[in-house]
Amino acid sequence: MTAAAPIVSFTTAAPTVGDIVAIARRDARVVISAEVEARILAARAVVDRYAASDVPVYGLTTGLGAGVDTRLAAEDLVAFQRRVPQGRAVGVGPALPREAVRAMMAVRIAGMAAGGAGVSLPVFSGIVAALNAGFHPVVPSLGSIGAADLAPLAHLGRALLGDGEAEFGGEVMAAGEALRRAGLEPLRLAPKDGHAIVVANSLSVGKACLCLADVERLFDWSLAAVALNYEAFRANVTALHDRALAARPAFGQRAAADRLRALLAGSSLLAEGAARRVQDPLSYRCAPQVWGALLHAIGEARTATEIEIASSGDNPVVLEPEGLILSHGNFDMTAFVLAWERLGQAMAHGAAATAWRTMKIMSAGMSELPRFLTPLGGSRTGFGTVQKTVSALEAEIRHLALPASLTPIPVADGVEDQASLAPAVLAKTEAIIDRLRFLVAIELIVAAQAAELRGVEAELGAGTGEAYRVVRQHVPPLVEDRSQSTDFQRIAELIRNA
Repeated sequence: MTAAAPIVSFTTAAPTVGDIVAIARRDARVVISAEVEARILAARAVVDRYAASDVPVYGLTTGLGAGVDTRLAAEDLVAFQRRVPQGRAVGVGPALPREAVRAMMAVRIAGMAAGGAGVSLPVFSGIVAALNAGFHPVVPSLGSIGAADLAPLAHLGRALLGDGEAEFGGEVMAAGEALRRAGLEPLRLAPKDGHAIVVANSLSVGKACLCLADVERLFDWSLAAVALNYEAFRANVTALHDRALAARPAFGQRAAADRLRALLAGSSLLAEGAARRVQDPLSYRCAPQVWGALLHAIGEARTATEIEIASSGDNPVVLEPEGLILSHGNFDMTAFVLAWERLGQAMAHGAAATAWRTMKIMSAGMSELPRFLTPLGGSRTGFGTVQKTVSALEAEIRHLALPASLTPIPVADGVEDQASLAPAVLAKTEAIIDRLRFLVAIELIVAAQAAELRGVEAELGAGTGEAYRVVRQHVPPLVEDRSQSTDFQRIAELIRNA
C-alpha cells in the first residue's frame, strides 16, 4: 500500500524550507487555513477599491515595465491580465525538472499567502488545487534575470489558463488537456491577477530550498569523509583542539571541529603518539577553518532563503492594514544572491581541500601507504587514474564558483537597469553541489581503502566507523583493477538520498 502523501498547512506562520522540499519532492499536499483566506480577501478588497477609483497603480491600471506610462481603459483591465503571462512566456532551453516546478509553485503560493500580492481568492485557490492535483506546467529553464522570475512564472500562468503544455500523470500534453484530466478549470483572472502570478522570484527561492536540503546533507557526509581520511592518514588531531580554535574563533570553525571530534570519538587516532607528523598538510590541518566557513555560508544562505519564503516581494505591495498599495523594489535579490555566491565559493574551498587530501592519501611519499592504494602494486593502476576525475571535478567547481550575479544589461527600454541573475546563481549552485557530491563520494571510498591498508579499520571512531561500514556495504575493496565509475555513482546517490 502506498503511504499517504504528507500534508503542509499554510497558516499565518510562514512555511519552512523543509515544507517546500516536502511539497516538491514528496508530493506533500497543501492545505490553506481560514486565516490565510481571510488575509487574501482583505488584501483583495484594497485592490478592488483602487481599481474602482481609477488611480494609477502599476500593473493594475497601468502597463508594466516601460509601459508604466500607459493607462489601461476600464474595459481592458481583465484582458490585460490575460496578456501578462502570454507576453512574458519567453523562456527557452530544457524544461525545468518536476521538483523545481513544484517548488516554484509552492513558493509562489507562500508569497501570495503573505497577503501582499492582492491576488483574488479563486486564482489563489486554483494554483493550490493545480499543485495538489499534480498539474505541472512545462517551464523552460532559461530566460529570467532575477528581477522577478517573470518568464518562468509566465509559463506557469499560461498553462493554468489552458495554454502551452503541462505534465500530468507522468505524461506531457497540451495544458488544456492536462487541466481536464486533473479535473480543473482554467483560471479566470480578475484585475491584477496575471501580474500577481508573475511578479515574484519563486523559481529562485524554490531552487534555493532544494539546494539547501542537498547541501546540508552533503555537508554531513563531507565531514565524515574528512574524519575517515584523518583516520587513514593518521593526521594530527591537535588541529581540532577547541582551545586552539577559540584563540581565533572564526565563523563556524569551532562547531565544525566539534563535529569532527564527535565523529572520531573512540578512535585509536586520539591516543598519544598516534599521529605521524607534528603538522600535516593544510588540507588536513585547516579542515575546521574551511568547513567552518562552509557551515557559516550554509547558515547565511538558509537565513536569506527563509526571509524570501516568509515575505511578499510583490511590486506593488498591498498593505492591507493601511489600505495602501505602494510601489517599491523589494523584488531585488541582491542580498539573497550574495549569500548564495558566498556559499558557492565556500564549497569551492571545500572541494579544493577534498581534492588535495584525496591526492595525498594516495601518495606513498605523503601517506606511507602503497602508491595509489593498490595492495598488489607493480603494474596495477589502483586509484591512480581517479586523480584525473578528482582534478576535473575540482576545476569545474572552481569555475562555477566565479561570480555570476553582476548586473546584466538594462532591459525594458532602460527602465530595468538592475537585476540579480538569481536563477543563474542557483543553477550554478546546483552544478557545484552535484560535482562536490562526487568528490566526497570518492574521498569516502579512497579513505576506506586507505584505512584497510593502514590496518586501522577495526580502530575507527564512532562516526568514522559507521561511515566506513556504509561504504563497504555498497562498495567492495579495490584489489585487482576494475572500473570504479559505478562505485562512485553508487556512493554519490547514497549521499543524495540518505
